[in-house]
Amino acid sequence: MRRTFLLLALVLTCVNTAFAQENTLAASDANPQAVVQQDSRLDAARHKISEVITRKFGVAREKAQTIADAVMASASKYSLPPALLLAIISIESRFKETAIGANNATGLMQVVPSAHRKLVRNVDLMEPETNIEIGSSILHGYLKSAQGDVDAALKNYGGSRAYAEKVSLRAKTFEPVAAVYSASAPGQ
Repeated sequence: MRRTFLLLALVLTCVNTAFAQENTLAASDANPQAVVQQDSRLDAARHKISEVITRKFGVAREKAQTIADAVMASASKYSLPPALLLAIISIESRFKETAIGANNATGLMQVVPSAHRKLVRNVDLMEPETNIEIGSSILHGYLKSAQGDVDAALKNYGGSRAYAEKVSLRAKTFEPVAAVYSASAPGQ
């Protein structure tokens, strides 16, 4: 049931992203004001996400805004549900960008440099945008390898079935915030 739900959420995010990109191109050609309205809705969504990060995790507003922007950009780029990325970050680092864990796991998404040498060469994993971009890329790769099986991808990312279950449950707490993001896409 949980796997079906997460798979459905992933598919809906992919469809929303595709429609948003298509509608943005059409809107920019036909109605420049529609693009301005979309930007305004995306700004509101970013603000809502950063408010939640600040309120629940005690992150300074400016840092929370940076994290919210990076989550939304990576979610869009890799067709991942923002709630899933937020859940991973909350579990891995509790939104502390300087977190260091086992195996030298680093930053918000606890990227393990020794496991992803090519991706982390000459980058600062303490930088929120970089860490979220690389962590999202890794998760996206695991998802492709698992042929869309979110549970299997999360198991690969975190190392256990229990981790996958924990992320899935935590993602549900972020869905209201993610719904703000999904609803801000044009044509929604």
